[in-house]
Amino acid sequence: MVKVAFFTNDLKNIDAHFGSGEQFAVYDVNGAGYNLLDVVQTGEERTEGRVEMLQHEHIDIVYCVEIGPAAAAKVVNSKIFPIKYKEVVSIEAELDKLQSMIATNPPPFIKKIIEARG
Repeated sequence: MVKVAFFTNDLKNIDAHFGSGEQFAVYDVNGAGYNLLDVVQTGEERTEGRVEMLQHEHIDIVYCVEIGPAAAAKVVNSKIFPIKYKEVVSIEAELDKLQSMIATNPPPFIKKIIEARG
């Protein structure tokens, strides 16, 4: 099981910046499927607050369209893996890709997450 967060404006796409997105959707993902757990409103929180929110949700991977270097460093230091896209990507497509990866041949960083979750 991997817990992921998508910064999203419309709950359908990864289309929000880490620093200015107003919400993130939280999913559990495993080799059999995925499940929406929560939609967390970020409000006026800055980087530190957003990282704390991700930690509170026990997020392993966070997806966004942009994240600054200082924010990315804080995310990584919190043992959360940031994934940045240059263009808008469908959340469902990314979930399908992640589910398939977990079921078949997860990359080393995802294997580590799964092993740590036990």
